[in-house]
Amino acid sequence: MGLTEAGCDEAGRGCLAGSVYAAAVILPDDYDNPLLNDSKQLSERQRYALREQIVADARAWAVGVVTPEEIDKINILRASLLAMHRALDQLSVRPEAIIVDGNRFTPYHDLPYTTVVKGDGKYQSIAAASILAKTFRDDYMNELAEKYPQYDWASNKGYPTKKHREAIRLYGPTPYHRMSYNLLGTQELFLDF
Repeated sequence: MGLTEAGCDEAGRGCLAGSVYAAAVILPDDYDNPLLNDSKQLSERQRYALREQIVADARAWAVGVVTPEEIDKINILRASLLAMHRALDQLSVRPEAIIVDGNRFTPYHDLPYTTVVKGDGKYQSIAAASILAKTFRDDYMNELAEKYPQYDWASNKGYPTKKHREAIRLYGPTPYHRMSYNLLGTQELFLDF
């Protein structure tokens, strides 16, 4: 038996609105689900079907969240890493090692970790984390979309689409927008005199 390894990934880094989500997943030894892949390569229906399988099959899984206010205070990179740490904090099984999608991570307690660029396409536990982070974040954005339908979050999930930016221009930002982001997509500076 190898080390008990948790795979981590995040969703929502590039969004203008909403929290950033991350997941940590520990799969059973010798687990193999050939359908697991980077969540961006899967259809919405495939992601939700796989989420049910992951939740049922994983030895442990958890989701961590960092709010827009926290993102504005500490920046999105730190927020993404904090969301991963929050997911790891909630695991019911303590991992002995961590593998993370991407090229950045901050040490988590005394555990060894490895960053893997495009890891969600190479390691099933990272792919599983990618799917959980994406689907739980989508659920959250769909709920917010009911309160704020004019921003089209049911479709764009907070990403910077033309329609989303036009709504910000017309209606202004919501309490869920990341105020440290360039919400309108312009390079203008708004100085407060």
